[in-house]
Amino acid sequence: MPEPAARSAPSLPIAEWMAPLPPASRLIFHGGDDARKAAAAVFKAPFPEEACRASVSGARACLWLGPDEFLLLAPAEESAAAIAASVDAALAAIPHSCVDVSHRQVGVEIFGPQAAPILNGACPLDLDEAQFPVGACTRTVFAKAEIVLWRTRPDAFRIEVWRSFSGYVTELLTEIARTPRISA
Repeated sequence: MPEPAARSAPSLPIAEWMAPLPPASRLIFHGGDDARKAAAAVFKAPFPEEACRASVSGARACLWLGPDEFLLLAPAEESAAAIAASVDAALAAIPHSCVDVSHRQVGVEIFGPQAAPILNGACPLDLDEAQFPVGACTRTVFAKAEIVLWRTRPDAFRIEVWRSFSGYVTELLTEIARTPRISA
């Protein structure tokens, strides 16, 4: 079996409002307060203190997905296996889990003034900036696909989706973007 990093990325469409994101190292981290503090020092990015928020440090990000679950993102050049090994070594005496899921997901950015309305075509969340501000992130659904949604700017969102659902999600986004909207 080829190494996860050697697998080819799925072909994703590019539009004036949507673009595939570069490959990334992705890890799912589980652990309590002590584990998070120790992992943050090794990962060199803070873990968010508030639920459903992201913390960014340089090119690395940490997204709070659950009470003890975090998605760690780093550039693909930084091996997820090496990051996981460093975290595991530093936290050997602290209960935790750090698993490389880089092969499982791809990232897509939705941006521009229609980003939220396009996403709301199949996502049940209230994406008004007052309810889902910059830095907010959550695991949710987009139609029948599970995604991680992160608002990175007032008019931009990052979607993390399992690669097997990436075509479904991007094709549905494209169809929603083509659909005329009814204004009140």
